[in-house]
Amino acid sequence: MTLARCMLQLMKPYSMKLFLLLFFGFSISVMGQHTLSVSLHNTPSSDGAVKVAVYDSEGAFLKFDSVYKSGSAKADKNKVVVQIKDVAEGKYAIAVFHDANDNNELDTNWLGIPKEKVAFSKAKMKAFGPPKFKECAFTVNKDTEVDVYF
Repeated sequence: MTLARCMLQLMKPYSMKLFLLLFFGFSISVMGQHTLSVSLHNTPSSDGAVKVAVYDSEGAFLKFDSVYKSGSAKADKNKVVVQIKDVAEGKYAIAVFHDANDNNELDTNWLGIPKEKVAFSKAKMKAFGPPKFKECAFTVNKDTEVDVYF
């Protein structure tokens, strides 16, 4: 018997276990990805676009360089739906802004206060700043729909 055939014979009992491990491991990782549908209501105008940022932690919240996932769509005064795909199970918060002049930036005044409308999942802008991650947070463990109001 050749060395290759001996190795194959030795590995035979483990090959099914390896196959099952790989199959179920792959299935679980694929099944753990969901679609997040963000419905935006009361956009101030149909000018420009709406930009959606999804954050996955308190430390990343509202930092432009720490966005977990993002999406955008043409603005519409009635309703806009932005779909974010391949979202893993977990806790998230959403921040949205209406980029009325479509310059891909949140325009602010000299104090850093937004000149364009902003909105959040499950919370509103406070008198002295934005809400915290935990006030905006929601859980994704299946395909999820979130309503955000300007």
